[in-house]
Amino acid sequence: MQDISGKGAAGSPVGGDAAAAAAAAQNSLHSNGHTVPPNGFNPASTATPQQQSDSRAPSPVPAVVPRDQWGGKYEFLLSCIGYCVGLGNVWRFPYLCYRNGGGVFLIPYFIMLFVTGVPLFLMELSLGQYGSAGPIMVWKCCPLLKGIGIGMLCVSTLVCLYYNVIIAWTFYYLGSSFQSPLPWSCEAAANAALCNATVGNSSERRYSPTEVFWNENVLGVVNSEGLHDPGPVRWQLALCLLAAWIIIFLCMLKGIRSSGKVVYVTATFPYFVLIVLIIRGATLEGSLQGVAFYLTPDWSRLANAQVWNDAASQIFYSLGIGVGGLLSMASYNKFDNNVIRDTIVITIGNCGTSFFAGFAIFSILGHMAWKKGVPVDKVADTGPGLAFVAYPEALALLPGSVFWSILFFLMLFMLGVDTLFGNMEGITTAVLDEFPNLRRNTFHKSLFLGTLCFVFYVMGLLLVTDGGIYWFTLIDSFSTSFGLIIITLFMCIGISFFYGVNQFCQDIVDMICHCPPWCSKVLIYFKACWVFCTPFLLLFILIYIFLEMYNTSLRYGSYVYPRWGKALGVCMGATCCLQIVIWAVVAISRETGTLKERFKKSIRPLNSWRVNNVNSAARSENVEPERVEAPFTVTLTDVDFTAMTWEMGSNA
Repeated sequence: MQDISGKGAAGSPVGGDAAAAAAAAQNSLHSNGHTVPPNGFNPASTATPQQQSDSRAPSPVPAVVPRDQWGGKYEFLLSCIGYCVGLGNVWRFPYLCYRNGGGVFLIPYFIMLFVTGVPLFLMELSLGQYGSAGPIMVWKCCPLLKGIGIGMLCVSTLVCLYYNVIIAWTFYYLGSSFQSPLPWSCEAAANAALCNATVGNSSERRYSPTEVFWNENVLGVVNSEGLHDPGPVRWQLALCLLAAWIIIFLCMLKGIRSSGKVVYVTATFPYFVLIVLIIRGATLEGSLQGVAFYLTPDWSRLANAQVWNDAASQIFYSLGIGVGGLLSMASYNKFDNNVIRDTIVITIGNCGTSFFAGFAIFSILGHMAWKKGVPVDKVADTGPGLAFVAYPEALALLPGSVFWSILFFLMLFMLGVDTLFGNMEGITTAVLDEFPNLRRNTFHKSLFLGTLCFVFYVMGLLLVTDGGIYWFTLIDSFSTSFGLIIITLFMCIGISFFYGVNQFCQDIVDMICHCPPWCSKVLIYFKACWVFCTPFLLLFILIYIFLEMYNTSLRYGSYVYPRWGKALGVCMGATCCLQIVIWAVVAISRETGTLKERFKKSIRPLNSWRVNNVNSAARSENVEPERVEAPFTVTLTDVDFTAMTWEMGSNA
């Protein structure tokens, strides 16, 4: 595997000396052997004053560290599908669908998909593939917006922190599923009193064996009073969490060369399980009742703003937009990969999986409701409640419940691992881009990955205490809330108006060497979305989130979070999006001139941004003045940014 790391050499803009020529030659090589002038500018065709060149000391040319590439296009597709198709497809979409009008929910869902989801998905993939860089380094296309990459890294860190706890819960249930009878079923001797008890007072709520197993055996939440009382670490969950991080470490040890092979199993196995569960569910009594409850339309719900907000939030939650995972995985693509085709395949496949999973979930929940003699809405739930309470209870009612339970939790494990691969890839790629020497030294790279996993494990121990579920809910509620929307909004505005939407569309065409006619026509639609539709809808979502945050209390069950807890969650989200402002100020302060001049300089792409463009030589009319990448400790003058002016002066 060979590719260019995407980082250009620091040096003079156009050099007549040997060092500058060597730098230009080195930057002109692409992974497929094409010779490319850096930044689309051909130094050979430009007469440069020799005096200007000779007056500069040659800058050292850093060694280019080879960058891995996917072993094949299916590895990338499966990795992205595995990253997008996660636990949210199983436990969140079906619940949102029935809560927001059944089949009617599909209307706002697919509108949000094609107006916000697909355009933003394409934007992330295109940025990563064109720049061959992770979430931070890719903003050499517009240094002013480097904070977007830092913010993505913050969001991804919070997601990784709590997401692997879900995998630890899955491990616990998977291990418990090898017992017969299942420990949360009525057949277990310990649950006989719960299943046979009669309630004298009808107002008193009776807990099912699955609820008792979840709250007492797994979480231990009954021993905690709230956020302020985490209690001791539950050693069983701590061991499960350790096993989960060890598996993540081993699967990612060799980067995409190892994780790219693992996804052949982890990304396809859940589909096999879903098909098996659908076939089994269709044969059960009462399954049609559950499916009808899932899809029965309620047209009046379309007038409710919450329905549209839920549709948009599900698109973000499911596609993994704005976290940096997509950008990082696309950075390992070949430069001429058809990114538009991949975007359509992945997004449609992901949303189709969500809809498909609803049949597997609600057919079995319908059987559970029929067997208990209650409406389906009494057994349906969302989030962890669906995956670890309602559905395990339904599985316990099936013949051969041990087999079905093992199959279900193995599916949840693989869904979670795939998504975590993408989030971890976003973090590791960003760090390896900033410190490229880690790529060259396998031991140091492994040491970094092991340290990262260990730090996440230690931090995650707070979430496997008796009161860990309260902290889990807090991080889950705010890590991907308003901060993520603001990051995505600035990414869309920055590319559309600072970098230039026309230039960005041309970059996409340049990547697709043999761009079919339909690609060019589709780009017109995406251009309209990036400039108008997507920012408008993101603003709508953002305003709705702030209103809901102000008017609604954060709860877990009957526990209401204190103000300081909610304020802590707001600080998490604010920390992520404030990176945009902080690093924009840093970028402007590093430039010289008036404030307006500094701003203009900070939105110009760096030299190495177009180093991978095999077609840039044919587009000299679109070239911006060449930009020097030099240490910020050096005071740069206007001459450093006006290579094109020299050309005009020499011609005169």
